[in-house]
Amino acid sequence: MSWSARLLIGLVLIIAGAAAATWGLAHYRPAARFLGVAPPPAAAPAPRAMPTAPQAAAALPPTAAATQSQDQHIADLQGRLARVERATARAEGSAGRADALVVAFAARRAIDRGVALGYLENLLVDRFGARHQHAVATIIAASHQPVRLDDLTAQYDELGDELRRGGPDDGWWTNFRRELGSLVEVHPADRPSANPQARYGRAQQRLAAGDVDRALAETMRLPGAPRAADWVDKARRYVAAHRALDEVESAALLTGPNPAR
Repeated sequence: MSWSARLLIGLVLIIAGAAAATWGLAHYRPAARFLGVAPPPAAAPAPRAMPTAPQAAAALPPTAAATQSQDQHIADLQGRLARVERATARAEGSAGRADALVVAFAARRAIDRGVALGYLENLLVDRFGARHQHAVATIIAASHQPVRLDDLTAQYDELGDELRRGGPDDGWWTNFRRELGSLVEVHPADRPSANPQARYGRAQQRLAAGDVDRALAETMRLPGAPRAADWVDKARRYVAAHRALDEVESAALLTGPNPAR
């Protein structure tokens, strides 16, 4: 063989040996590490700490974070709206109660003065007519036929002799025995005197104190009560009107005005 052929065969063998060595080092790790041509083994990754709530929120996608923030804002607005509604309801209830009390007090003042209710009639009907119809009707009727306390007192003083003397059907003998019995009276110490003069005096004291109801009760026990039919009728209308006023004032104080029908 010529020298050129030998040289060619040698180059081919060198290239084949290099290729075989490269393939062996690539597929046989121990040999590569022995020759120092393999890369060092990768270190194990360190454990990661769990993210906190703010970090987790920050780590959320932009759309999810925006949705969560919007939901929280809506919840805050709903809580504020509920508090405002409760405060408004309390304010409306207080205002309605105060308004009803003003109407009731104004009606009492008009009745006591013996003047017409005027526009208060409609206000009484609107605020108390639904649940206190009888009381409102009594107050309005009393304003059309006013009875004042000082008029009752003055008329009662004029009827003193008639009330103590006896009824129209009593004879002179009955009146004489009544007068004679009033001179000396025996009664228990814990009970008031039952003679006409004492009853009339107690009735006057009740009237002076504005207690027409008890004055009327004492008057009905007097012998001359049938002679005072006009005064008795006025006193009963006065008592009924003030009981009706007490009813609407209590309703205004405790529950406020009634809802309109």
